[in-house]
Amino acid sequence: MEIDPFIFRLSIFILSIFIGYYVVWSVTPSLHTPLMSVTNAISSVIIVGAIIAALSSNGDLVFSTSTIYGFLAIILAAINIFGGFLVTQRMLAMYKKKKKDK
Repeated sequence: MEIDPFIFRLSIFILSIFIGYYVVWSVTPSLHTPLMSVTNAISSVIIVGAIIAALSSNGDLVFSTSTIYGFLAIILAAINIFGGFLVTQRMLAMYKKKKKDK
């Protein structure tokens, strides 16, 4: 009996979603800011790869599959980086001392 490769990859994807969910939600708040910094670094590497994919057209087609997927990856990674920086700033603001009004 042979398992369909699509079903095999889909099951790995679904399992990784559950594992990622439980790993991220079990992180203590003091470790959340360094974790976000690491994910921002990973997203910046993804943007470099997406730029390479977006520019790898063969010249005949302006909108090839790799160009469209590369452009989509650039947009999604940029949103992820921007959101990560916002969350990191909010987390760092929690640790600053509040100024007392006189």
